[in-house]
Amino acid sequence: MLAQKTVVLGITGGIAAYKAADIASKLTQAGAKVEVVMTESATKFIAPLTLRNITGRPVITDLFEPAAEHSLEHIALAEATDVVLIAPATANTIAKLAAGIADNMLTCLVLATKAPVIVAPAMNDNMFQNPATKDNLARLKARGFVIIEPGYGRLASGKIGWGRLAEIETIIGTVKQMLGRKGDLAGKRIVVTAGGTQEPIDPVRHIGNRSSGKMGYAVAEAARDRGAEVTLVTAPTSLAQPVGVEVVPVQTAGQMKEAVAKAVAKADALIMAAAVADYQPKSISPAKIKKEAPTLTLELVRTPDILTEVKGDFLKVGFAAESEDVIANAKEKLKKKGLDLIVANDITSAESGFGTDTNKVTIIDRNGKVESLPLLSKREVADKILDKVVELIS
Repeated sequence: MLAQKTVVLGITGGIAAYKAADIASKLTQAGAKVEVVMTESATKFIAPLTLRNITGRPVITDLFEPAAEHSLEHIALAEATDVVLIAPATANTIAKLAAGIADNMLTCLVLATKAPVIVAPAMNDNMFQNPATKDNLARLKARGFVIIEPGYGRLASGKIGWGRLAEIETIIGTVKQMLGRKGDLAGKRIVVTAGGTQEPIDPVRHIGNRSSGKMGYAVAEAARDRGAEVTLVTAPTSLAQPVGVEVVPVQTAGQMKEAVAKAVAKADALIMAAAVADYQPKSISPAKIKKEAPTLTLELVRTPDILTEVKGDFLKVGFAAESEDVIANAKEKLKKKGLDLIVANDITSAESGFGTDTNKVTIIDRNGKVESLPLLSKREVADKILDKVVELIS
């Protein structure tokens, strides 16, 4: 998503400017061409040389600096960039942008560009809560600027409050979302499920599985980055919620079925990456079951078959986590559940089992075409799956 994209990273003069180095590093590592533009006050908090070494690009600090390639550098950069990210954005810079004041390289560039502009405020809590700041942010938002709300926590003053720069992952995720607005899934609605459902036995115990949710979250983020409107129905995981994705938390298979049925009402595709428990206790103990008897017998009943039972005019993509006869079992599941696509993987593999960051899968379509993929990251697998989804939707 970021490869070969030009990102202007605007840095203004706040204590959070040091975090811009991490932002620049992550964007550069992801393949983006990062052009750093610093206000004069920003250079008091972090040296331009630091950013130059991270990005491998000259850092622009002055509207008329001699080192600029030509005198209209801000115009050239404004036209070349794919997105402008101002992080951190001080109250002063926000006020200038709201008033249309162009008195430095960064504000001139923002006024000259037609690319989307993302603003990540960071400041003292009183400054952030001031009605003037709120009004300025509202004016920018009304003009189409994307505002990443600051976080709550310890500030440079030692106080606890609102005004911390948003988490780096949130900022990077927002950049990806903006760059993907015109992707091959733009205008499409994709519903993704993730994680392993938990079927309660009593108030403290449940029947579950070893799913980490990583594959489903990777699919949700990849769909978002390709322009889709994404709903992620997720069982409990330890993963951070993806930016720009509607997240619906559930616990049980029954809750997931209900949430999916609601979400697919206007969906173009349902991608069931969740590991849904096949059985649930017939009855749930209202109190914790004490360890008294030498044995314990639980009567289990089948959980809902979400892919089979949820109806609608949308593509259905399933997953088959198998420990034997992987392809044969996947083909049977494809046919039995009336799927358009199924993704099969061998869970006995140390590289593609539960909890790994990689996966080695085989994709089988409704016409019986089989494509075995090499070992890839789960994000790469997600994009391969979505390539097939795009073909089928088309």
